[in-house]
Amino acid sequence: MKLLIAPLFMIATVSMLVSCGGSSSAPATFCDTTCLKDTLKFAGNHKLEPFVYLSVKDCKPDSIIWSYKGLGSNRKTKFDYTSTSVNKDYIRCIFNDTSAAFILFNDCLTGRGFQIKLPFSKTENFSMRTSGINSIDPKFSVSENLMAYTDRGNIYIEEFATGKKAMMTFGEKLDIDYDAIHEHIDSVNVTNSRIWVKVKKGKEWAVLEKNITLE
Repeated sequence: MKLLIAPLFMIATVSMLVSCGGSSSAPATFCDTTCLKDTLKFAGNHKLEPFVYLSVKDCKPDSIIWSYKGLGSNRKTKFDYTSTSVNKDYIRCIFNDTSAAFILFNDCLTGRGFQIKLPFSKTENFSMRTSGINSIDPKFSVSENLMAYTDRGNIYIEEFATGKKAMMTFGEKLDIDYDAIHEHIDSVNVTNSRIWVKVKKGKEWAVLEKNITLE
C-alpha cells in the first residue's frame, strides 16, 4: 500500500526553544503556544479521499473525526490529551491508504511526543501512545516511513504501511520523564536498517546502536 503524508506538516528551521509570552522569566517551551482556533484538517491522496479532522474548543483540540468516501459514516473520538498545547506546524498526519491514519505531534509546553493510530475499520479500536520519539523534534531523526517510541527500557520501531517492527534494548530500565525527554534521551537516529541513540544511564551518557531488520 502506498504511504502518504498530509501536506499540513511543516518543520521549522529555526530553534524550537522559544519563550512563552515574550517574558524573559517565562519557562522555555518546545513551540509557540498561541491559541489554536481552527479545526486542523488533513487529507490523504487516495481516490476514496480519506481525511482526519481535529476539532478545537477553548484553544485546545477537542475531538478527532476520520473517515473516507464509502465508509458509510464518520468515526469519532474525544481528544484525550486535554492538558497538551498543540501547534499546527508541529503535527503530522500520515495516511496508509484507507487502512489507517496516524497523528504524530509534540506538546508545545514540554516537547513530549504523542502518537495516535486511527484505523478506518469500524471493528478496530484507535490507540494512543504518550512516549513517541517523533522527528518533529529536531534532535530525533526518524525515517518518514517509520515511527519510534520507548517504554523506558527499549526503543521500538514500526513501519506505518506494513506494521513490521524492530527494537533495541537500553540494557536496563531507565527512569525517563517523558515531559523532560532530553534529560534522558539526548538524540536519536533511526533508519530502516539501523537504530542509534544517545541515552543517559545513571549519571553518564552512553551511545547505543544496533543494525535492525523490520519483520
